Amino acid sequence: MTEQDLRQPRRKDLSALASGGLDWESLPLRLFRKGHAKAWDPATLDFSQDAEDWRRLPEVSREAFTGLCAMFLAGEEAVTHDLQPFMAAMSAEGRLADEMYLTQFCYEEAKHTEVFRRWLDAVGLHDDLNGLVADNPGYRRIFFEALPESLDRLRHDPTPANQVRASVTYNHIVEGTLALTGYFAWTRICTELDIFPGMRLMIARIRDDERRHMAWGTYTCRRLVAADPENWGVVTGRMRELLPHAIRQIQHATRDYPPDLFGMVMRDLLAYATECAGRRLHAIESALTDGSQELRVDTVSEDLEEEIADEERTALAAAGDRPTDG
Repeated sequence: MTEQDLRQPRRKDLSALASGGLDWESLPLRLFRKGHAKAWDPATLDFSQDAEDWRRLPEVSREAFTGLCAMFLAGEEAVTHDLQPFMAAMSAEGRLADEMYLTQFCYEEAKHTEVFRRWLDAVGLHDDLNGLVADNPGYRRIFFEALPESLDRLRHDPTPANQVRASVTYNHIVEGTLALTGYFAWTRICTELDIFPGMRLMIARIRDDERRHMAWGTYTCRRLVAADPENWGVVTGRMRELLPHAIRQIQHATRDYPPDLFGMVMRDLLAYATECAGRRLHAIESALTDGSQELRVDTVSEDLEEEIADEERTALAAAGDRPTDG
């Protein structure tokens, strides 16, 4: 590359200045506006009662909860690191609305990392907790290998199939199967034990953010499957590949504790995760018969996440919770 090439401007025009401007009704920009309306600050959450509750817990419960929180925090940090290549892929395709939403998406993941670290600090957990995640084989396969590999591939080979593979890994395994299921179970446990009000509020905020992330991931897979039905095989293949590792991760994390310690037994937790994953996959599969033009203002993924959220609120209310995420 010559010096003249290096001086050559790479940008030719700007999407926001193009004829027609931005499509404000597109799903990415609807999610973007929702994120603005529901912004929250981790530093304002009060964890003083959580610290009191922590001191009163028996040692076996503290050990179990430490392991769970370590997995949550490590996961939030990992996805904060790994999302940037998806932004670059959207930028390369001129998909400004998706790129704009992903900047907010990444910012929210960074907030989740911050708030979990603040909670651990508040209850006095300052030791190195890396071993609690590094020694879990299912966790390592997903967060140390599959997630960074599939996202980093987009840097040099951002084909639609690789975008689908990355979205399934990030959105449907990490967020949909592990994070959202884990957060729902964790909130239910804290509700039944009547502990950690700060944690419950924090998780409500995180779950609300993650539902928007999930809606974008399902929409992205729907859009790419509608454009090329071969991508549906990529979706199902990646799910079949990674789901056993997700189950293995959960089993390994809870293997040393009494089955009734967490309120929800393993069978119920896995059934819930499988049922939600199946509904999201069905939403993607339905794009095979939807016209690509209909996906411009697609509401399927957004409506599904709201439906699941309503069901979770009902279940938590039955467990004695007073939902805080609207």
